[in-house]
Amino acid sequence: MAAGEPGDLGVYSFRFLPQKTFQSLSTPQTTSRLRQWSMLGRIEAQAFGFDQTFQAYRKDDFVMAFFKDPNVIPNLKLLSESSGEWLTLGTEVKKIEAINVPCTQLSMSFFNRLYDEAIVRDNGYIVKCLDSFCDPFLISDELRKVLLVEDSEKYEVFSQPEREEFLFCLFKHLCLGGALCQYEDVINPYLETTKLIYKDLVSVRKNPQTKKIQITSSIFKVTAYVSVGGNLQPINLITCY
Repeated sequence: MAAGEPGDLGVYSFRFLPQKTFQSLSTPQTTSRLRQWSMLGRIEAQAFGFDQTFQAYRKDDFVMAFFKDPNVIPNLKLLSESSGEWLTLGTEVKKIEAINVPCTQLSMSFFNRLYDEAIVRDNGYIVKCLDSFCDPFLISDELRKVLLVEDSEKYEVFSQPEREEFLFCLFKHLCLGGALCQYEDVINPYLETTKLIYKDLVSVRKNPQTKKIQITSSIFKVTAYVSVGGNLQPINLITCY
């Protein structure tokens, strides 16, 4: 149902949807790649339904209601930094910070400039460079250099607004990988996996007037704070609505 006027806004209610799966994360090829990139078991996608129309101006109310909901608290999975194990939220959140993540890209042609700028060769191989460090990452190719090194020659191939796009953030996350990541020599595995996960998480529709495809999802980077020993401890998540 739709929300009413500001003075008559209802509280969002949520329901856990364990039957909704994200196939992009469980295909044999993706599983193999995530294992190579030291990310297998460290990425989780869950679905929850809600009972009112999402209103962008109410995003903070929406996110706070989500973390306080009795159907979310015992089911939302979080990765423990100390043990590396998945735990459930299990407690009520005291404070939230939700930042909008732009999500406007409809095509992987967004990354064609990697070829145009000789970061990737025409045959798909990533151009190597002299080893350097951008703590904690070893930089041994032009791809990681353009992703991480702000004073590098080709860093401005992607503008700051483009770097904030959800598609770019997802691609960067996969390229950098986990602590024991075995990097790819070619770009295609990164592009293919990014496309697969992006399409699985982002909803689109055809505009009835213009007949053009448009993205209907809203993406937020959320920091939620829980009370631990009287202090507020942050939890970081990416949420797609």
